[in-house]
Amino acid sequence: MKPIKIFVFLFFTLNFVHAQNSKPAPDFKNVRYGDHERNVLDIWFADSTKITPIVIYIHGGGFKIGSKQKIKANDLSQLLEAGISVASINYRLLSNAPLPAAHMDAKHALQFIRSKAKSWKIDKNRIGLFGGSAGAQICMWLAFSDDMANTNSNDPIERESTRVTCIAPIIGQTTMNLKFWKELVDRHLKDEKGTDYVAKIFGDSATIDRNRMAMYGAKTLEEADKMAHNLSALSLISVDDPPVFMKYYMSPNAKAPNTPSKVRGWIMHHVDFGIALKEKMDELNIEADLNYPGSETKYKSFVEFFENKLLVN
Repeated sequence: MKPIKIFVFLFFTLNFVHAQNSKPAPDFKNVRYGDHERNVLDIWFADSTKITPIVIYIHGGGFKIGSKQKIKANDLSQLLEAGISVASINYRLLSNAPLPAAHMDAKHALQFIRSKAKSWKIDKNRIGLFGGSAGAQICMWLAFSDDMANTNSNDPIERESTRVTCIAPIIGQTTMNLKFWKELVDRHLKDEKGTDYVAKIFGDSATIDRNRMAMYGAKTLEEADKMAHNLSALSLISVDDPPVFMKYYMSPNAKAPNTPSKVRGWIMHHVDFGIALKEKMDELNIEADLNYPGSETKYKSFVEFFENKLLVN
């Protein structure tokens, strides 16, 4: 290839990659929705001339790391082009406060955005949530909890509803129940890898129990179990809950990675979480689309799902 052609090829390739990875500047950046320094959000309006639906992105990171900057440029652009406004929030991490501080922050952010519906031209009756991993777990807790509006509060934000139209959790943990996690680990690792390998990856029972209590700020295992139950989608879901589009990046028969450092994340994001929730949602006759390699789903992507659920025909 001649030098001039190489230059042209690289120019257009690099510009395409840049376009795919660059995000438009938010209309409002670092809007404060609470008292903590991490209680901030960014918001992009799809069309400032009319009322639009909105989806809220809740980042992942195991409740330990992550930020609102993790929203993907391509996802953001597709949603905005479809006519759906987007907000991306930060919340307190475990280094700031134990769970459910992160969940309470997300709840308050949702209520705050609803309180701004008139000035921001947001349709408060058409709100979706999406996010990955820990963010997905928070999305499901919000969607499957009963309305947490405090109608007697003097704070107008607290009087706003916490119910949403639909959610799209990505590689989410549908339960924090230790029994489910242990069974999942045994099912996919113990027989093939052995007990010693499992302990090496996840720690012994004493370490696991200590970490669980610390995560919830609990003084006893019973208290930690109760808090885990109260935050879990599988424990909360009822017939009046919204439709869900779930995405996982492995098939049900996928083999565990050979690299020990990757096994922990593989288990934490296992498609079995999604299968368990879909089974329960099917029993309750609630729409649940489960997307993984090789699956057949109604929607090709969560953007298509949001378009179907949030845009008025």
